Amino acid sequence: MAETDIRPTNFIRQIIDKDLSSGLHQKISTRFPPEPNGYLHMGHAKSICLNFGIAQDYQGSCNLRFDDTNPDKENIDFVNSIKSDVQWLGFQWDGEVKYSSGYFDELHAYAVELIEKGLAYVDFSTQEAVREMRGTLTQPGTDSPYRNTSIAENLSHFEKMKNGEYPEGHCSLRAKIDMSSAFMCMRDPIIYRIKFAHHHQTADKWCIYPMYDFTHCISDALEGISHSLCTLEFQDNRRLYDWVIDNISISARPRQYEFSRLNLEYTVLSKRKLIQLVEEGHVDGWDDPRMPTIAGIRRRGYTPASIREFCKRIGVTKMDNMVEMSMLEACIRDELNENAPRRMAVLNPIKVLIENYPEDKKEILKAPNHPNDISMGERDVVFSKTLYIEAEDFRESANKKFKRLVIGKEVRLRNAYFIKAERFDTDEEGNVTCVYCTYDPDTLGKDPADGRKAKGVIHWVSAEHCLPAEIRLYDRLFTVPNPAAEDDFAACINPDSLRSVEGVVELSLQSGKAQESFQFERTGYFAVDKESSVDKLIFNRTVELRDTWSRSQ
Repeated sequence: MAETDIRPTNFIRQIIDKDLSSGLHQKISTRFPPEPNGYLHMGHAKSICLNFGIAQDYQGSCNLRFDDTNPDKENIDFVNSIKSDVQWLGFQWDGEVKYSSGYFDELHAYAVELIEKGLAYVDFSTQEAVREMRGTLTQPGTDSPYRNTSIAENLSHFEKMKNGEYPEGHCSLRAKIDMSSAFMCMRDPIIYRIKFAHHHQTADKWCIYPMYDFTHCISDALEGISHSLCTLEFQDNRRLYDWVIDNISISARPRQYEFSRLNLEYTVLSKRKLIQLVEEGHVDGWDDPRMPTIAGIRRRGYTPASIREFCKRIGVTKMDNMVEMSMLEACIRDELNENAPRRMAVLNPIKVLIENYPEDKKEILKAPNHPNDISMGERDVVFSKTLYIEAEDFRESANKKFKRLVIGKEVRLRNAYFIKAERFDTDEEGNVTCVYCTYDPDTLGKDPADGRKAKGVIHWVSAEHCLPAEIRLYDRLFTVPNPAAEDDFAACINPDSLRSVEGVVELSLQSGKAQESFQFERTGYFAVDKESSVDKLIFNRTVELRDTWSRSQ
């Protein structure tokens, strides 16, 4: 099995164990809070496995809550894709799906409470002016000229903001904290802004929308979240998280804990960069099998179990590090080696004519679906006079290390006979077009009586009993391990990240279903593409049989 049965431990689980033993919490409640402005990627998969996994292991609960406070960039299609991805990974949220927009009334009331306490004010400064007031990492900020506006005036202005009496961008509501704080997020951050945009959940009810840092902590408190888990870039923002909770009349006291985000070699996990890849046409949509989106890796042939196992193996820490792509590939390779049925496919075919095989004869041979699991049964393969083999499996002459077909030498055809190459034809460019062979009819399922040994074993398909197929050979999307560190990450796209070849496959593959995985013997692991049909078979290479990339670098 790809998934280990060992329950992981990490600093977050140690905190939870301590909180439970001390009685601070009687029940563990987590949440997964994506913004519905794009497709989920592998970094989100790590967060999903962490939040839902903790809830499962501690018999707690985990909410799916959409952070939907920015209607300009969000839509219901992203909402639906995220729900689908979470369920595909094998998790189910507790109760109904939650939305931050479902708390807009409460959030507005808490904003009014902060104004009434003198802890928030309406600022009519431009965005550029607000940015300048914040200062720098080495210089403190400066007070807004609106910072000391009276409570009554601020309440009036905020009500006008809510009623749509001010144009978009005309003003904003800022928390009144500390313009000299060493933490930029505490220098009177904006907590509400005007935005005349249709919302996929609340329609046109609101024209003011709360900011993430104000919304998130209150949503956690309203839902009774015990441990709010997020990535390290929100570490400083924990101060604002706590400040909001401490200054409103809410009884719950959730705590935020940060862990390192996933950094994966030869790809990017920034939503902004992924959007750029899609919009500039570097890939064929969000579910392109080269994309590190959950939709993309699913289409490529990765399984939920392999992703969960990957997330277990990389663990949860506070240290940023770059995870090797080979770790992810090892997880799917381990699973498919155990579970994927075997089939024969020829990606770059040349013809083999068995001269001493009867012209009109064909045989139905039995081939195991898995060499190590008899419970997976057998399938029929057709053997005939004319076959296809891989072009790379034949040479006129070769050294002893070449274990395939050579003139004058014998090899075994997988699940079939010994054959010996006698001569061959080439085209005008010198490419081999046909290899003429003889076969030994007494070698089906056994070695010859005289003790001859085959030089190797190669796969094949019957030329008259096979199907054409488009076979997409996917590789790493980038040529450098850390494209995000480059000045122009798009300039590092691997020009060979996708090669499409026209191959031939055995007849049994015609019934393959979308995302069903197979091992093409001696070639790699492949999945049926969603666009594949009876009339046009398409297979995506999930991963090679071995990690050839690492050895080639």
